[in-house]
Amino acid sequence: MSKPLKQIHLAAHFPGVNNTTVWSDPEAGSHIEFSSFAHFARTSERAKFDFLFLAEGLRLREQGGHIYDLDVVGRPDTFTVLAALAAVTEHLGLTGTINSTFNEPYEVARQFAGLDHLSGGRAAWNVVTSWDAFTGENFRRGGFLPQSERYSRAKEFLSATNELFDSWNGDEIVADRQTGTFLSDAKAGAFVHQGRHFDIEGQFNVPRSPQGRPVIFQAGDSEEGRDFAASSADAIFSRYATLKEGQAFYTDVKGRLGRYGRRPDQLLILPAATFVLGDTDTDAEERARGIRRRQVSGATAIKHLEFVWNRDLSAYDPDGPLPDIDPDLGEHTIARGRAQVRMYRDPLATAREWRERAAANKWSIRDLVIETGNRQSFVGTPATVAATINEFVQADASDGFILAPHITPGGLDDFADKVVPLLQERGVYRTEYEGTTLRDHLGLAHPDDARAEREAS
Repeated sequence: MSKPLKQIHLAAHFPGVNNTTVWSDPEAGSHIEFSSFAHFARTSERAKFDFLFLAEGLRLREQGGHIYDLDVVGRPDTFTVLAALAAVTEHLGLTGTINSTFNEPYEVARQFAGLDHLSGGRAAWNVVTSWDAFTGENFRRGGFLPQSERYSRAKEFLSATNELFDSWNGDEIVADRQTGTFLSDAKAGAFVHQGRHFDIEGQFNVPRSPQGRPVIFQAGDSEEGRDFAASSADAIFSRYATLKEGQAFYTDVKGRLGRYGRRPDQLLILPAATFVLGDTDTDAEERARGIRRRQVSGATAIKHLEFVWNRDLSAYDPDGPLPDIDPDLGEHTIARGRAQVRMYRDPLATAREWRERAAANKWSIRDLVIETGNRQSFVGTPATVAATINEFVQADASDGFILAPHITPGGLDDFADKVVPLLQERGVYRTEYEGTTLRDHLGLAHPDDARAEREAS
């Protein structure tokens, strides 16, 4: 008996100005003006995507003590953008990254509960931590929180916000005009939380939201991050782009759910993905190479090499050979606030490997960065891309993908018009939204129903 076809989940990531975008392209628009966000969201909804996702940077990155203007991540406040998008969409989920290291549970719970009300149950929270004191310098606590404790705070932060969301049952507002009774319980919203990181009590002032709680996303890939997602998240982002790596991650994370009394279908795995379409596969591959060279300019290539060398390499020719000097292993980091720095645990070994590969392939600095950096996930005709996406999902390498185009805001248009219909023809993607909330789109139970199921089992 054949396994039933899985339904594919698709979402859209609105990218910032960085080396995944080609912001200088004549077709590119603003990353700040609301018209760009509105266009992107309407295209996503036309394609019947589950949600739109906004990442967030709490500080502009620096390199050599200056703002790195080739990778600017600043944008309007996440809640402001998502609330505005709630007014121009009807079905699309609205997902925002909000940091658990430098915010407070009451404030964040109130903002997400408010967004869930305003959108009719379409809010989602990507729970992240911050690992560096550089970001912390913008906040009162500075860099006091050791990296080893960031998940401890995140777990308690999420637990506290869930207590706030659950402090209302959802039936307290009676609004009886004849008797003058508004609430059936004057203590609605009452909460007390005492823990290692938070000691708060009072009454939560936002009634139970349409979804009960916002959908929870998580993006960690460490052992702690995977366990955090397995215990508490509704979906986890994945960075694995190949079928084999995706299957290994999928199996590992789904296999952890049983430890927390959860089923595999209660956590979705959604890798980020990029794409390039063409009239033929060869045409798409040529376009992809051209786009990649535009994404990685000579200046970007030098900056990327500095992540590993931890030195000022501005005097080097990006079209020339790699530096013959070794990386600086000092504690000072030339690229502050950049997660990529953590990827290279052994800079000397990385430099040695890169020199060997560059020599063997006759690569320049720029060639090396292009070849070793992020590549487009799906390249080909619409039929090729649709088939590949479906292969990944049916082979349990993912439950779907979060698509990040290289052009904003119109980069999703061709995908919506050319790839989505092919997935619909295969019977693996919705033709219409069947519910009203983001939980409906993702096939997730209401928190009250999930709790009742756990208590009954």
